Amino acid sequence: MRDDGRTDGGAADDAGSIPGLSRSDPLAAVSPLDGRYAGRTAPLSPYASEAGLMRARTRVEVEYLIALADLDATPIDLDEATEAGLRAVYEEFSAEDARLIKRLETEGAAGYDATNHDVKAVEYFLRVRLADLAEGGADGDADDEGSPPDAGNSPLDDAESLYPWIHFGLTSEDVNNLAQRLLVKPAVSDVIVPAVREVRDALVELAHEHRDAPMLARTHGQPATPTTFGKEMAVYAARLGRALGRVVVANGDLSGKLAGASGTFAAHRAAYPDVDWRGFSESFVRGLDLEHTALATQVNPCDDLAALFDGLRGVNNVLLDLDLDAWLYVSDRYLGQEAVEGETGSSTMPHKVNPIDFENSEGNLSKANGDLTFLADYVTNSRLQRDLSDSTVKRNVGAALAHCLIGYSKAADGLGTVVPNEAVMREELDATPEVIGEAVQTILRREGDTEAYERVKALSRGRSVTLDDFRELFDDLDVDDEVRAELKALTPAGYTGFADELVDDLDA
Repeated sequence: MRDDGRTDGGAADDAGSIPGLSRSDPLAAVSPLDGRYAGRTAPLSPYASEAGLMRARTRVEVEYLIALADLDATPIDLDEATEAGLRAVYEEFSAEDARLIKRLETEGAAGYDATNHDVKAVEYFLRVRLADLAEGGADGDADDEGSPPDAGNSPLDDAESLYPWIHFGLTSEDVNNLAQRLLVKPAVSDVIVPAVREVRDALVELAHEHRDAPMLARTHGQPATPTTFGKEMAVYAARLGRALGRVVVANGDLSGKLAGASGTFAAHRAAYPDVDWRGFSESFVRGLDLEHTALATQVNPCDDLAALFDGLRGVNNVLLDLDLDAWLYVSDRYLGQEAVEGETGSSTMPHKVNPIDFENSEGNLSKANGDLTFLADYVTNSRLQRDLSDSTVKRNVGAALAHCLIGYSKAADGLGTVVPNEAVMREELDATPEVIGEAVQTILRREGDTEAYERVKALSRGRSVTLDDFRELFDDLDVDDEVRAELKALTPAGYTGFADELVDDLDA
């Protein structure tokens, strides 16, 4: 599985390069995810980086070796000290470990030729570390070629005897599908979910704080029955909570496969026909805190990942709707924005305070949704029992999550800098008295008026009206004085139904 990113060298490699700018500098990053937005995407690095994948593969291989040793059928036996030493390889995985694996893949190292295969490089890396362990290097750091420091007491007598059991009966996809899920699951639970909850918490706070701030609603872009700003924020908070719940469920349902080259345990059964390999596989996968996929080809069918990606798209769609509405509220001056001291809003218009956080969130979440849709569609398909096109595609899962994370953090930033302008909201309500027409015709219907709707329509549709116009209508109606008083008490700002009380449903 060669995918080392090397070029053939030559002058073309340096064409247009900027003197003094190293490739590792964020200013030289090909993607803004590791450049402009590196600070925002940093929490995903342990889960989305190449080094993170190397460490996760190492964990799978180590735990698999330990599980094999627990079988009565195999001739290997590991004591507690050796198991601890093996687990330390991935628990204390370092940058030098990652570099050694890369050298084993691309150049050769520690006596091994270049593998040009990323998973095979991990197998040889474990051989190197087993040798270190046997020579007493379990508690020390190896040099660049994997040689141990001073030898001492070793928990392992014969490292070479374990070499055949590393990756025994496995195909690369057995390791990869488990490693990828060991990365995706905590990336979502520890990084993505908290970021979404931060946005929801901000919406809940706005909902409660402004629950009774009346605001003109718009349907089809036109003035409609009033609401409150807090209730509208509560709608988004409730939607986001439900969407996030679906993500949490999908993340908990991530499912791993370990069944060999064609999903039949053929190599395992050929070696040890009396071992319950199907039960072994299920126990091993569940021991990694994953669900178990019993039926598969060489590849995990990835329906679990597709469900997770679809769940994330659901979260993103809610926030995209929020971003668009927030932008419009800013444009309508319903929301004011706190200006940051020293910040520039426009290179030519000094007065501008732009809704850039919501716009940035919109852009990143739209990009994330494009990526997530592609990923969900692509990873669930494979030619016959396996093709390799999914390998490079799955390396971009982290990029999709990174765009999500930027979008969430920007939405949270935006919510943190806006202030509802209740005076502007009230002013526009007062200037749009026709919105009480719904209440008027409904009360008249209650009183048995068969022409209620038509009366209000004739007065208000397509016309500029005032509350006085409505009151003249009320004076001409054949209704009880009590009903007339009820009608005259109607105002746009007071016509918000249970909007303020509905906010409490967030706490139910």
